[in-house]
Amino acid sequence: MKITSEDILKQVKFSSKFPEILTGIITRKIVLDTAEELGIQVEIEELQKAADSFRLANKLENANETYQWLEKHQLSIDEFEEMLHYGIVSSKLTSHLFADKVEPYFYEHQLDYMAVVMYEVILDDEDLAMELFYAIKEREISFYEVAHQYIQDTDLRQKLGYQGVLYRQDLKPEISAAVFAATPPQVLTPIETARGFHLIWVEEIIQPSLDSKLANQIGGNLFNEWLKQQKESTIPNTTQLFNSPQG
Repeated sequence: MKITSEDILKQVKFSSKFPEILTGIITRKIVLDTAEELGIQVEIEELQKAADSFRLANKLENANETYQWLEKHQLSIDEFEEMLHYGIVSSKLTSHLFADKVEPYFYEHQLDYMAVVMYEVILDDEDLAMELFYAIKEREISFYEVAHQYIQDTDLRQKLGYQGVLYRQDLKPEISAAVFAATPPQVLTPIETARGFHLIWVEEIIQPSLDSKLANQIGGNLFNEWLKQQKESTIPNTTQLFNSPQG
């Protein structure tokens, strides 16, 4: 069976992934062209380190398994190195463009990185929610007893309404405002939303710190925003691109 480039392109279109793939191509060209203009280079040692990390992440324990993976994905050794090269260049370009902007951005948006550890019970009856709120406040009953008694979902009841570590953007504005104004540990006055009356126990407010993980996250977000702006002014008319006389 012979499969041509035209067959592959047609299948890409049929898969409804054409816009995604085209955007990826344009992104790669923007990154590589910008890096070349800035004189960003990749050393052999960096490629080797990236290859070792890739094999470890994909559980390719020896050369034979690596070659099988490359064959499966129709990649030559040169193309594999080109893929690794692009990843290194992207990381270096991110650092070059935004390393000195991460810390100012963090302090300007510090409130967005505050987190909360909270528990929640949602009730349909406002009077019951208020009754339970005052009972918890007066220590007549614990929040966890309320959660065990009134949460219907089995898994959530077993976790006593634990919601995990949440950020401002994870919460509805009316809930976020009350939660981050709390002085933990504290039960909040029931908050009404379309889902019902939220009885919330705020266990801890986590103040943000600019560690390496968060710095990488912010740098990546800034880089993606920059890429988005570049692509908006770069993406061509795809109909003209693929129906032109040149193919």
